[in-house]
Amino acid sequence: MADPLIAKRLDGIGEYYFSQKLRQIDQLRREGQNVLNLGIGSPDLKPPKPVEEALFSSISENGYHQYQSYKGLPELRSAFSDWYEHYFNVSLDSEKEILPLIGSKEGIMHSCMALLNEGDEVMVPNPGYPSYASASKLAGAIVRHYRLNKSTDYLPDFDDLKTQDISRVKLMWVNYPNMPTGTDASETLFEQLLDFSRKHRIIVINDNPYGFILTKKRNSILKNRRPDDLILELNSLSKSHNMAGWRVGMIGGNTELIQAVLTFKSNMDSGQFKPVMRAAIKALEMGEDWFVKLNAVYTERREKVFEAARSLGCTFDKNQVGMFVWAEIPEHALSGKVFADQLLKNYKIFVPPGSVFGSEGNKYVRFSLCSDLPVWNEVLNRIKK
Repeated sequence: MADPLIAKRLDGIGEYYFSQKLRQIDQLRREGQNVLNLGIGSPDLKPPKPVEEALFSSISENGYHQYQSYKGLPELRSAFSDWYEHYFNVSLDSEKEILPLIGSKEGIMHSCMALLNEGDEVMVPNPGYPSYASASKLAGAIVRHYRLNKSTDYLPDFDDLKTQDISRVKLMWVNYPNMPTGTDASETLFEQLLDFSRKHRIIVINDNPYGFILTKKRNSILKNRRPDDLILELNSLSKSHNMAGWRVGMIGGNTELIQAVLTFKSNMDSGQFKPVMRAAIKALEMGEDWFVKLNAVYTERREKVFEAARSLGCTFDKNQVGMFVWAEIPEHALSGKVFADQLLKNYKIFVPPGSVFGSEGNKYVRFSLCSDLPVWNEVLNRIKK
């Protein structure tokens, strides 16, 4: 029976999986069990030193403690614009086509609330980041999952979509480089998505926080867009600059859609902390050397993850990118959930089952690269005992 004190919009949403799981891990640790958490994508590495210094020095600025603009500092928007120009070869008007966010996850919710009406249909990847579906449902929309699997290299099957009635679809969530599958972005894919959006007048939002992690080339869906295209892109400093807890992101693209998101956002918060924005500007000015060093660490860690996955009988694509390793469980394993539970029970190792991200992930688990080499050496010791 529904609780009359709780809003009906929360029906079927449920608490975020990782929120629940972290509590379980904390309880096991309090009981004396040394559980190794290999599942969360929260960078353990520190942000660049100049970024930390910019944060501290900004405390002395006049007005640092006051409310800030809902659109963020003009210098921050300009820094995001320069960043996109330099790394993605994308020109964005810093005044009209960029909106800083308190983390890109905020942008997912704000976009849904600003752009969706009750009963609108939303296309969500399966597997995919759970917040795409939950935010869409909270906005009153109807979720339609589109499948990503090995047969299509974890890309949307546009031939299959042509056979479906998508006349009520208003928005499509995409995420390339992809999480959890590690499929990289490409100009070809983004051209297909631009054509799809234009033909059906569907808003397409690409969530792009992993564009700098182990990728061979930086790609953005905004690169070849036209000003009137219904295209947006979310980005974040959480992964690219190890600033997950700082909550700095952005949304860029279509001017009218950006304004709609701002209208909603301005009623939800009162701007970001000024020193954090000053530090974010410094982060956006970091050169290629920063990403080379960052990816050298992740490359070394990924080899350890591959070794652990092989030892557990899992298979995977060695060319996947991003901050995770998407691994298929052994044929004899019943499901990713059962396999993950066995890892927790037998080795005190936590990894999330692929089913957390959708039914197409039932035979998968996801390993995070956010643990240092000693942790992975301990993982291998436990597995190989």
